Amino acid sequence: MSVTLDSDGSAMTGSRDDVDLFAYVYRPDDVPYESPRPYLHPLRTRGGAVVSAYRPWDHVWHKGIAWSLPHVGPWNFWGGPNYVHAERGYVDLHNDGSMEHEQFTAVGPCGFVEELSWRTPATTGRDGSDVPGDVVVREERSVQVLLPAAAPDVWVLTFTSTMTNVSDGPLDIGSPTTNGRENAGYGGLFWRGPRSFTGGQVLLPASDGTGVVADAEDARGLRAEWLGFVGRHDGAAPPAGPGQQGGSRASTVLMVDPGTNPGGTPQWFVRSEPFACVCPAPFFSAEVPFASGETLVFTYAVVIADGESDGARGVELARLGRQVLAGEGGVLEPGHVDPSQPPAPVRS
Repeated sequence: MSVTLDSDGSAMTGSRDDVDLFAYVYRPDDVPYESPRPYLHPLRTRGGAVVSAYRPWDHVWHKGIAWSLPHVGPWNFWGGPNYVHAERGYVDLHNDGSMEHEQFTAVGPCGFVEELSWRTPATTGRDGSDVPGDVVVREERSVQVLLPAAAPDVWVLTFTSTMTNVSDGPLDIGSPTTNGRENAGYGGLFWRGPRSFTGGQVLLPASDGTGVVADAEDARGLRAEWLGFVGRHDGAAPPAGPGQQGGSRASTVLMVDPGTNPGGTPQWFVRSEPFACVCPAPFFSAEVPFASGETLVFTYAVVIADGESDGARGVELARLGRQVLAGEGGVLEPGHVDPSQPPAPVRS
């Protein structure tokens, strides 16, 4: 996996076998209302199919995969309006903060470690100039990639956020559901799928250890160790063999929770209609306390695979994700990023 910095100093691209598997935009140019924060888009399968959406018209603050939290104390690090129970709807509270890139502390062929500062909204000074908001959270973020040797049509991304509350008071983390909206507990590592994935299928673990295909509406709010989404792409599928053409292609995106995150086994915010999205939501129905000076650590694996998946393949993909989180599951290529090591040179 090669990781390079774009010459404009705003995005990092991870490529393999002439396919750009992801772009990590760490200095976005979003307006304050969209809560500027780093995001991964586009995301592609090993075969080159795009499996993420950017700034869809219905929710312009949805951007690929992003660490997005709508209720952090009084602040919104999700973007857009807040659900206000007294108003029975969404209200723009002008409280959208930003997650600002400070520096990379390690960069290698398998990923990177980044430091970020979370700021409250800017204010206007007496002279009319913008005054930067206060830093309320400092974060160390690690993103790593593994390509399993036994699965050439799969790659796994791990995401770890180590967040420290540096404000003077608590910043308990919640969701629209903890604010009073039923079954709308989004917040966390949020994936927005392509428009063509609308109507796709959800994969869930069953109580007997197998995997099942489920309806997204039935799956929303359930607690599970993993959840996957299978969607179809517009356009013709690549030929499966000589003289074979036509049909459409499918891809699978599956997220794995290691069971160690605050909040316990997560509830899942998932939709198939009117759009595709998946989010393991540790704050779905109960706030996670975040006291001044406290540090919280969240870790996930995202498994991206070419092709359609049934319950059995969902179990296998989840197994790969768990193995990667445990440091197993394949050959990690030279250049594994270690936060304790000095940063490697970055090409610009």
